[in-house]
Amino acid sequence: MKEAVLVAGVGKRFGMVQALQEMSFAVGEGELFGFIGADGAGKTTLLRILVTLLLPDKGRAEVLGLDVVRFYRDIRRRTGYMPGKFSLYPDLSVEENLRFFASVFGVTVEQNYELIRDIYVQLEPFKTRRAGKLSGGMKQKLALSCALVHRPEVLFLDEPTTGVDAVSRQEFWQMLTRLKGQGMTILVSTPYMDEAVLCDRIAFMQQGSMLALDTPAGITTLFQKPLFAIRARETWRLLSLLRASPHAASVYAFGSTLHYTDNRPLLPVDELLAALHADGFTEVAVSSIQPGIEDTFISLMEEKMEEKIEEKKGGVHE
Repeated sequence: MKEAVLVAGVGKRFGMVQALQEMSFAVGEGELFGFIGADGAGKTTLLRILVTLLLPDKGRAEVLGLDVVRFYRDIRRRTGYMPGKFSLYPDLSVEENLRFFASVFGVTVEQNYELIRDIYVQLEPFKTRRAGKLSGGMKQKLALSCALVHRPEVLFLDEPTTGVDAVSRQEFWQMLTRLKGQGMTILVSTPYMDEAVLCDRIAFMQQGSMLALDTPAGITTLFQKPLFAIRARETWRLLSLLRASPHAASVYAFGSTLHYTDNRPLLPVDELLAALHADGFTEVAVSSIQPGIEDTFISLMEEKMEEKIEEKKGGVHE
């Protein structure tokens, strides 16, 4: 597969903060690639480097075979970018915003209307409304339309569904799937784990580092310990008890269920259930489950934190 984006050893620092730490990866043409991580993971910094709004301190990055530093003008003409914050003109109408962005790239809305039709048809009834008066979901659709109106070869989206309702989030990802079906390369960042499964491949990011990169199915194979779903009437007492156990690797709440990871590799469900009964939990259910993307992400973050703690200890001993 031909590469649409190449990142090799890219680093970026803001004062004392190391925002990116030698990131390296490649994205193939026509791929829907996701960056998953919390605020401060470095997702926005990385995307801003790729769309030529920031210069890397080290390493190199290419988009469509073009260096992001030397050929920034060419890259800007051939890519689309939707930043995390709404950045269109709030006092212009929906139609005026769209036509303005088309004119910036020397095209017309009519030329590429087929590309944005599925999105823009939902906005046309409000085309005379000021952009600043739109709902969150409608603002995102307008921003996506403006990013697509010049028919980019690569589309960069920075947390496009943050702050919008669940229905709008679902509609937005349906649009991305259709665009991918038309051959467009899409790089999208998100803090939502449920969106990760919709990508071809995902990269877990934390504090400027890449924890893992694989397909959604492949990345869960990195979770190596027994995982149990436990539900009890006294959830808080159960949480406290499990976290105090010397055998517990991790305990997290997932709705009304606790996901419990045990350090013992062959722990039977019956043995864990019997131990909970002995601790006074009469209304409790335990089942062995397969890890999801969120379970894997939490596990990898904990491993990374443990590595850093060990590194600090080693530095002190030296």
